[in-house]
Amino acid sequence: MAKSSKTFPIGRNATTGRLESVKKAESHPTKAVVERMPKKGHGDSK
Repeated sequence: MAKSSKTFPIGRNATTGRLESVKKAESHPTKAVVERMPKKGHGDSK
């Protein structure tokens, strides 16, 4: 059985810092970045 990941990809606008879709971030590589965000319960503080 496949092991589930503890993170998921999310897009972030580089100029404003707001979250956006991964598809939109990948289409604008100079203005956005795709990063990994922890799922609920797997973050830095619980």
